[in-house]
Amino acid sequence: MNNPDDRPGATEERPSLGALRKRRLSPEERRRVARAAFLRPMGLFVVAIGGVFSALTLSWWVVVLTLATYAALIFLAARDPLFWAHVLEGREYRLETRPAPSREEEAPLERRVRRLPHGETRRKVEEALGLHQRTMVAIEESDDVARTVLDDAIPKLHGIAGRLVDVAERREEVAGTIRDLEHHAGALQRENRDAYLAGLENELRAADEEISRTVEKLSSLRSRVVRVSVEIGGAAQEAAARLNADLDEMNLRLDALRSSTSPPEPPSR
Repeated sequence: MNNPDDRPGATEERPSLGALRKRRLSPEERRRVARAAFLRPMGLFVVAIGGVFSALTLSWWVVVLTLATYAALIFLAARDPLFWAHVLEGREYRLETRPAPSREEEAPLERRVRRLPHGETRRKVEEALGLHQRTMVAIEESDDVARTVLDDAIPKLHGIAGRLVDVAERREEVAGTIRDLEHHAGALQRENRDAYLAGLENELRAADEEISRTVEKLSSLRSRVVRVSVEIGGAAQEAAARLNADLDEMNLRLDALRSSTSPPEPPSR
């Protein structure tokens, strides 16, 4: 029986950028990476251009600038995990050229958001999920210390995303109930209808305000994760504790709103 991975078109699983950064190179691997960095076409091109320009202008500072640029290119290449993988494993890693997923490949939250009506609520939830994803990438790309102190933040971030979609779905249910009630004004007595509408509109406003507040809070999380990664010792732990406390508060607020935001039973006619 053929191995599924041997089928044409099978995709080889590649390590994440975080896993590549954790890798420790052996002395032989370091020599191979250094040699490849010295012979990198981009660096040799810079040397050639600098040499030609220096010969034409007879300017000594061009030589210095060329050598400094060449050294910087070598230094950056030698520290780049993607360059290591290309040299040692012969694979190209592309971070931002992944094709858009099909409907079947989308995560459950993305499918649920796509079912929301087009409008401001869906736009804000899509923005929130994008901010959530960028924050997760920032955590993954952090150093070992930052990932350790931020370990508790990962499930809390997932919880916020799920609860936010729940609130958005129930918000749209409430909005649909309001529209139906307005289109069938004679179905309820006027005074009962007005009280019922007022309650629904209050729930709608509360959901809109909390969705906007959540998006605003999420917009600063990535920079806060980066700040944790550059702090040292107790300062990193304190910054992570503050971030976790804010995530707890966001989850509690969304959970409370999710529990309360549902169309109540219509009053008797």
